[in-house]
Amino acid sequence: MKIFFIGDIVGRVGRDIVKRKLKHFVEKYDIDFVIANGENATHGKGLIRRHYDELIDSGVDCITLGNHYDSKNELATYIDTVENLIRPINILRDYPGTGTVTFMVNGISLRVINVLGNAFMREEVSSPYLAIQEVLKNEKAQINIIDFHGESTSEKQCFGYVFDGEVTALLGTHTHVQTRDAHILPKGTAFISDVGMCGSKESVIGFEKESVVQKIIFGSSNKFVLSENDHGLFSAVVLNVDETNGLCKEIFAIYYQEDEK
Repeated sequence: MKIFFIGDIVGRVGRDIVKRKLKHFVEKYDIDFVIANGENATHGKGLIRRHYDELIDSGVDCITLGNHYDSKNELATYIDTVENLIRPINILRDYPGTGTVTFMVNGISLRVINVLGNAFMREEVSSPYLAIQEVLKNEKAQINIIDFHGESTSEKQCFGYVFDGEVTALLGTHTHVQTRDAHILPKGTAFISDVGMCGSKESVIGFEKESVVQKIIFGSSNKFVLSENDHGLFSAVVLNVDETNGLCKEIFAIYYQEDEK
């Protein structure tokens, strides 16, 4: 089975490049199932229903979230009405939705789990380890994909090794910067520290460069301003899964930049 996982989709530019390019990648790599992290899809934070529909219409089969899951109040009004939108499983607050969903794809059960990391994150969460372990113990699926939404690459690496051989893939999201470490771990689990983002190419993590520079370098209290530069960046990974054992035979990264001509 071929699975396509898209990194954090940031704002209109991110949604637009997914709309333009996803079908091409699905056909090129003979993809069976598409997962995308959509927590930044609405103006850089959160996901309203209209943009959820837009991503599904673009060809996404499952959408995961992250620390900005509740940035738009509208999410709570519709998350329980759809079956392919997953918020972090280990949030402590009482919130609608679920952190894991199982899909049937070509007769194979495929589970997606969304989890928030602990390291350097502001959100209060329960143990990501215990949350993942509980799902794997009680709810069996042939293929298990984890979207590990976290700041720390070393934390993600630790979880990759801990669950090596138990899950199909542990894929990092959140930093918006694709790492060059996509590989198969010793026991067959696919891993990458961060898949990256879909958004404006000439930006800092999808936001206007100057607004981020002013805040990070010079200590400005101003908020980040979403970049509307239409030249897009598309980041994703392709997983080639062995259906007989649920482990990965291959993982490789997609890092596509649109020309500015």
